[in-house]
Amino acid sequence: MAGEFFGTLILILFGNGVVAQVLSAKDGSLGDHDSIAWAWGLGVTLGIFVAGRLSGAHLNPAVTLSLALFQDFPWRKVAPYVVAQFLGAFVAALLVRWNYSETLALVDPGNTIKTQGVFSTLPGNGSFPVSEWGALRDQLIGTAILVFIVFALTDVKNSPPLANLTPLLVGLLVVAIGMAWGTDAGYAINPARDFGPRLASFFTGYGTAMRDQYGNFYFWVPIVGPLLGGAIGGAAYTHGIKRFLPRG
Repeated sequence: MAGEFFGTLILILFGNGVVAQVLSAKDGSLGDHDSIAWAWGLGVTLGIFVAGRLSGAHLNPAVTLSLALFQDFPWRKVAPYVVAQFLGAFVAALLVRWNYSETLALVDPGNTIKTQGVFSTLPGNGSFPVSEWGALRDQLIGTAILVFIVFALTDVKNSPPLANLTPLLVGLLVVAIGMAWGTDAGYAINPARDFGPRLASFFTGYGTAMRDQYGNFYFWVPIVGPLLGGAIGGAAYTHGIKRFLPRG
């Protein structure tokens, strides 16, 4: 639990932190979509290095659930891992909220949807015409891709990378998902990454944190979508690749 807590905390410090930095500059001088994607990916890499030895560095309830479903991860550990992941994300978001309190107040004194994206995702990133159902579809696909490739990278029977390269490659995978699948739902692909900071923002002044720009309750989409998508990705790898790999 300590590994999952601190690993997820590191992930969110870099992920929420980079979005806060980008949105703090009205002229775009402090970064853009690409810098956001890279910082999220590097946050994943660094979080895995922090937690890898202690917990395996899931850092994501969708990954934990998929490992329990398809990789014999003990079910008794699922709930403690998920709790630690949510708490790590929650505490990290509070730190980001505190550190960027002055700049966020300058660009968005009303704590509105305008800067809610620092902490949690929105359909169409709050600006494109995507519904919650379109965002759910996106999260199913994006998380399926994530888990499918994570399984491939960590399967000892499938020519995996050297152990010290795996965190870097998983981080690059998140960068790639952000650059290719970031429009429709902000590539949450992780219930803890979204709901922990969403809750932190709700408790620190963002009264509409649980809703999207249309006023609909949205918080469930980045929870349900990734959990189902991860299971789909895990099943696809298990039955589409793993079963055909050489034994021994």
